Amino acid sequence: MTVLSTRPTGRPARPLRAATSLRAPGLDWLLMLAALALVTLGTLLVWSATSTRADLTGGDPNAYLRKQLVNVAIGLVLMVAVLATDHRWVRILAPLAYLASVGGLVMVLVAGSTINGSRSWIQLGGMSIQPAEFAKLAVVIGMALVVAERTERRWGRRVGSLEVVVMLAIAGVPAALILLQPDLGTMLVLSATVFGVLAVAGAGRLWLAGLTLGAVGGAVVAVSMGVLKPYQVDRFLAFTNPGLDPRGAGYNVEQARIAVGNGGLLGQGLFDGSQTRSGFVPEQHTDFIFTVAGEELGLVGAGVLILLVAVVIWRALTISAQAPDLFGRVAAAGIACWWGFQAFQNIGMCLGIMPVTGVPLPFVSYGGSSLFAGMLALGLLQNIHLRSAGPLRR
Repeated sequence: MTVLSTRPTGRPARPLRAATSLRAPGLDWLLMLAALALVTLGTLLVWSATSTRADLTGGDPNAYLRKQLVNVAIGLVLMVAVLATDHRWVRILAPLAYLASVGGLVMVLVAGSTINGSRSWIQLGGMSIQPAEFAKLAVVIGMALVVAERTERRWGRRVGSLEVVVMLAIAGVPAALILLQPDLGTMLVLSATVFGVLAVAGAGRLWLAGLTLGAVGGAVVAVSMGVLKPYQVDRFLAFTNPGLDPRGAGYNVEQARIAVGNGGLLGQGLFDGSQTRSGFVPEQHTDFIFTVAGEELGLVGAGVLILLVAVVIWRALTISAQAPDLFGRVAAAGIACWWGFQAFQNIGMCLGIMPVTGVPLPFVSYGGSSLFAGMLALGLLQNIHLRSAGPLRR
């Protein structure tokens, strides 16, 4: 658009273009730096937790360091791939990602490997893949897509019962397959994520209250009818009373508390934790990775780790609030709910305030599946942010 300006003499001057300014789109660098700091810190903690464990490494103290670095490299490639994908293709591929995750969960039940009482892994060469980790992200984007389609096709101005039922059906299929494994920890995280997505999408309060009561009632029925495995029941009993079976179900919780308590204010030093070097805490490089931070980095180091997690969740919620469409808004909020509850569950069980359910700490625990899913979600968040920070006319 052009406008004509006049000089004080009244003679027309040359045409001037309207003042416009384009703001170059950029990444959310605070989110990126916080996530990469967690990945770096997690790699060091995994290295420390495994370097003296000959039973895990086969005598090579750097074995898990190399494996985790490979996982990080693959995760970065996945993140960049999602970040650079056009947002229209993200929505087109969302149903395929959902179907792929459901297919992976079915494969687990057919030809999966059982580890720690749960059939949750598929062995591919020398790598173990846990499809349930990818199902969390698939459920989030699947539910977000339903809400977005409702708005764009003008099905209604508010989220009605039909949309809630469809969203619950999308979440219900993976949830049922995860229960059959059984993987109680992932099921708890998925339930909290679904609740958060429904709340952000605008589901009615009656639906949210009904789902809460239904979840409580389902848990009571599951325990009373013996749906849970004996070891899972023992974990809940140990949570209520860690001294009930200090050599059995309560052993993990007791050793985790001792390790965290040993750290004091500044910790015993990286690679110098007494509980960590002695291997007293089971699954310390995966589910109980926070105990390494507590013992070796102390209250200060563990506090920094929690602060980084909080920054990641805060930035995800900020991206949700600034998203230009409902799909991005709901997807970003769902990712924040997923990371937030999973981090609380993982850190809580290390401190004895949550039952032991075996969920990794996002971006920190060892494991390819958890890291890959987290980096895919990080790429999606940056993709949404790039659209919200796109060209603007001043």
